[in-house]
Amino acid sequence: MGPRVQLPPEIQLAQRLAGNEQVTRDRAVRKLRKYIVARTQRAEGGFTHDELLKVWKGLFYCMWMQDKPLLQEELGRTISQLIHAFQTTEAQHLFLQTFWQTMNREWMGIDRLRLDKFYMLMRMVLHESLKALKTRGWDERQTEQLLELLMTEILHPDSQAPNGVKSHFIEIFLEELTKVGAHELTADQNLRLIGPFCTVAARTQDSLVLHNITRGIFEAIVEQAPLAIEDLMKELAEERDGDTPSREPPEGSVSGAEPDPGKEQWGDDDEEDSAGTVLQFDYEAVANRLFEMASRRDTPPQNRKRLYKVIRKLQALSEGLFPEDDIPEKAYRNPRGGRRVRMKKRLSESQLQNKIGGAAEEASRPDPSPASARRRRSAGADPAVPREQPGGRGRRGAPRRRRRRPWAGARAKAADGQAPKVKRKRALEGQK
Repeated sequence: MGPRVQLPPEIQLAQRLAGNEQVTRDRAVRKLRKYIVARTQRAEGGFTHDELLKVWKGLFYCMWMQDKPLLQEELGRTISQLIHAFQTTEAQHLFLQTFWQTMNREWMGIDRLRLDKFYMLMRMVLHESLKALKTRGWDERQTEQLLELLMTEILHPDSQAPNGVKSHFIEIFLEELTKVGAHELTADQNLRLIGPFCTVAARTQDSLVLHNITRGIFEAIVEQAPLAIEDLMKELAEERDGDTPSREPPEGSVSGAEPDPGKEQWGDDDEEDSAGTVLQFDYEAVANRLFEMASRRDTPPQNRKRLYKVIRKLQALSEGLFPEDDIPEKAYRNPRGGRRVRMKKRLSESQLQNKIGGAAEEASRPDPSPASARRRRSAGADPAVPREQPGGRGRRGAPRRRRRRPWAGARAKAADGQAPKVKRKRALEGQK
C-alpha cells in the first residue's frame, strides 16, 4: 500500500468547513483565520486565485449547513470579517473577488429557504469591504480598485452574475456606504463612489439593471435630500451654540473608530446609529455627471430617456427646491469645504413660505409676484438639463413645473368655488 497523499491545507480546511458537525465547522473557521494571518504576514506568502476559490467553496457550504437564524448571523459576521485577516490590499481584493465569483457560480443552486442567509452574507461582506477601505482613509486609488472589482464581477455585461446578485448588490450599496462613511465622506468622495453606477446606467443593455440603478442609487439620493438638509441644520445649530459636533458615533457603531471585531454588533444597533445621518451629495455635480454619460451618442435611447428624468430631479434640488426659511445663509456657502452639499437659494420668500406651510396654507395665500411666477414657469430651462430629447420632441423639463400650476387653481377655488365652471361655460358659449 502506497504512502498517503497529503492534501493542501486549503482543501483540508474546505472539507472541514463543509462538515456535518457544527463543532467541526466552528473550529475550522477559527483555524482558517489564524492560517490567513500567518500566511499573509510572510513576504513570500499570499494566496493564489484557485486557493481562495477552494476556501470560499468551503465557507459557502459552511454557511449552507447553518440553520439557526442567530447562529447564521454570527457566522456571517465571522466569515465577512476574515477580510481583515489579510495583511495587504491586494490579498483583500483577491479574497473579495473570489467571494463574488463563488456567489455567482453557486447562486442558481440556492433554494428558496436559504436565500435570506446568503443575502445577509453579501450585505456583510460588502459592509466589511467598505470598512477596510475606510481604515485606509478612503484612499482614491484603492477606492477605484474596489469599485472596479465590484463592477467587473457583478454589473459588467461579461460577468456571470445572476439577476438576484445584481439586484441585491445595487439595493444595499448606498445603505452600507451610509453605515460606514456617512459621518466623514465628502460630497466629492460620494460622487466618486457612485461614479461607476453612472457609467453602467448609461451603457447597460439590461433594462432590469437600468431600473435597479435608477431606483436604488439616483432616486434614493433624491428621496434623502430633505434628511441631508436636516442633518446639516443640526450641525449648524451645534456650531452656533458653541458645541463642536462630535464625529464619533456611539460605541459599537461602524461609522466611527474601528471597534473590536469580536465585539461588533450587527443589525439594529447599526441602523439606529445611522438613522439620523445620510450621505451628502452635490446634486448639481451628480446631475452633470449623469448628463455627461447620458448625452453620449452610444447611449441607448431608453437609457437616455430614463436618466434625463433623474437629471431633472437632481437639477431641481440644486436650484433649491428644498430649503427652509430657518436655514442660515452660511448653510448655502458650503462651510465644510466640500463636506456638505452646496445649496442655491433661488426661491423667493413667498415660495419658501408656501413650501413650509403646506398645500392647505398655499391655497389661502395670495399669488406670488409676476416675476416669481415667470421664474417658476421657466425653471425647467436650466442649461445643464437637455432642452431636447433625441427624436426632436422638444424640451422635456417643463412637465415637472406644470404639476405646480394647480396651486393657482386651488387658490381660485378657495376664492370662488364656481370660477372654473363659469370659465368653462363662457368657453362653450364662444364655440356656439
